[in-house]
Amino acid sequence: MRTTAPATSAADVALSSSGPPATPRQVQYLKALLEKAGYASFREARRTYGLTQKQSSGKFTKQEASALIDRLANGEPTEPPEPEPDTGIAESQALVLRGVPASLLADELVRRGWSVTAPD
Repeated sequence: MRTTAPATSAADVALSSSGPPATPRQVQYLKALLEKAGYASFREARRTYGLTQKQSSGKFTKQEASALIDRLANGEPTEPPEPEPDTGIAESQALVLRGVPASLLADELVRRGWSVTAPD
């Protein structure tokens, strides 16, 4: 009995792939560049180079592979950019702390190993 594949819409195809896959030669070259940089695998380099989960498994589109090859070949810094500090969380925590009595804050700081003196 012959079965047919389920019909796929253009949206399904667009979501499943973002471009043609990288060639085996590109992937091997990427692997060699990463090994030269001191990484044993794509997974090991994931954080440093900001690779996605898919990329950390060695699966790249041609465009992604080309961009990473350029970064590695040009000696771009390996550290990802520092994230912007989230001031929203710090501000909300500061608002909460303003409502806590100073004696409780001082007791907590002492419990954590700080030395606390009352203001003059």
